[in-house]
Amino acid sequence: MKATGVTRKIDELGRIVIPKEIRRNLGIRDGENLEIFIDNEAICLKKHNQVHNFLELGSRLIEIITSIVETDILITDRENVICGSTKYQNVINKKINQKLIDLIDERENYNSDAIEEISFENEVVKGYLSIVPIISSIDSLGLVILVSEKKEDNKIITKLIAKILADKVDIC
Repeated sequence: MKATGVTRKIDELGRIVIPKEIRRNLGIRDGENLEIFIDNEAICLKKHNQVHNFLELGSRLIEIITSIVETDILITDRENVICGSTKYQNVINKKINQKLIDLIDERENYNSDAIEEISFENEVVKGYLSIVPIISSIDSLGLVILVSEKKEDNKIITKLIAKILADKVDIC
């Protein structure tokens, strides 16, 4: 565990302020849920990520859809690629770029008219892109990204996967 050198007092209600610099470094936003657990004698806080609860569902959806349609799929949370088609296993757990974070925050769809590249740290994905945010009733949780070698209308498939994942989050 990494020491920060910062100390804080607990108030009468048991609250503690997490310094802004730590929140910024870890990507913790206002209103975001944190998991609290104990590790030996330490109290640990961890960002709670609902999309990771449905990793198996996302992987299964990718498997089903790629067996029917010639396209590759990536699913992200707010920070990283969490699962993807066999072709793109090398980008799993890689950080997403600021353009993708902006799409999540703005809850916007994106469809390319030409072949484009997206970089995930030092890895590049190239093709026609259809990107849809996964929006549950509580938040924008991540993205579904379809990458195709042909200019096809993948918008419906992307929206379908995002809606299935969002509905699953809302049910649980």
